[in-house]
Amino acid sequence: MKRYLIILLLFDFIIGRGSNKYFDQNSLSKLESQRVEKKLYTDFKKSILLKRDSEMKARLIKINNREIKFDIKFFGKKSEQGWSLFFSLHGGGGEPKSENDRLWIRHKTLYELENGILFTPRSPTNTWNMWHQSHVDTFFNRIIQNMIAFHDVDPNKIYLMGRSAGGDGVYQLAPRMADRFAAAAMSAGHPNEASPLGLRNLPFTIHVGEHDNLYNRNKVAIDWGDQLKVLQKNDPKGYVHFVKIYKGKPHWMDNLEASALIWMSDFIRNPYPGKIIWRQDDVLHKRFYWLKNINPSVGDLIEAEISGQVININSSTVSSIIIQLNDNLIDMDKKVVVKYRGKNLYNGYVSRNENIIKDSILEYGDPQSIYYGQIFISLFE
Repeated sequence: MKRYLIILLLFDFIIGRGSNKYFDQNSLSKLESQRVEKKLYTDFKKSILLKRDSEMKARLIKINNREIKFDIKFFGKKSEQGWSLFFSLHGGGGEPKSENDRLWIRHKTLYELENGILFTPRSPTNTWNMWHQSHVDTFFNRIIQNMIAFHDVDPNKIYLMGRSAGGDGVYQLAPRMADRFAAAAMSAGHPNEASPLGLRNLPFTIHVGEHDNLYNRNKVAIDWGDQLKVLQKNDPKGYVHFVKIYKGKPHWMDNLEASALIWMSDFIRNPYPGKIIWRQDDVLHKRFYWLKNINPSVGDLIEAEISGQVININSSTVSSIIIQLNDNLIDMDKKVVVKYRGKNLYNGYVSRNENIIKDSILEYGDPQSIYYGQIFISLFE
């Protein structure tokens, strides 16, 4: 009997199932996970191409009782990895529909790219906060999925920019959706209650006229620059930023902010950063890079990092956390340790699981942001 077990274990090792197979009979090997990931994303993409073809042709997406019209322009050539995608958010806000329509139409003509797709959406509403209400995040998630599937967009080269009310939106969307973008550019906007903490892994540039006094946009821009400078000083590998105040310029900067397009283009998203700082805005998210918070509340703050096979929760106001993993972050054939304030919360293997791969794809529809396994952690017991 003993000899039989040894033969089974040896066979299991030879075919590459990995040691955590002995802990979970449904666990996949690394190679199996890659095959499952490719098949499930291919099936997901086929479904999108079939079900969403009409909305892409009409350039109109409807979700619940909201809709977004959009304009797409192609510039230059597609790289081997796919097209770069630039979201460009128009200004306006608390204006009549006709005025916001005019500003959207004008905005479509403001910028040109060397290479890439310029995506200019028309805001779903005409309110002052038209670019940072919760439905905007839902639309952007869908648009990103569509653009990857229909136009071969590189998921690691998606950029966000906006001016005036669109700049307000960038201040807010960039920190709470930082894991979807490679860089972001804010022009002539105001952050309202937004925080820059979530920008740890997202390069961020600010462009404002020296005399853009309404709502103190000019002063707030300098303040955010100062905050980012302090954050980067304390965390030198994060918070890449650039602030440009245009001397003598008011709210309208004669399109000088277009230089942000060149600055952003140098950056490529790292979908699996080793360190995360996640602060919940008033629009709540349950997933941010490799962390999940199932019951988020406004102001929740988690700081975590990975070093080798060790995951440290450095600080958290949240008790229950899900850590998502794949072989880009750790070696899933080896044990993983999770620590909080020096205390070991977990020490063991993490199984690769087909259901987790599937859920990961359905959540983001991003072929460069897929996880194989997860660990449930409770900090305050």
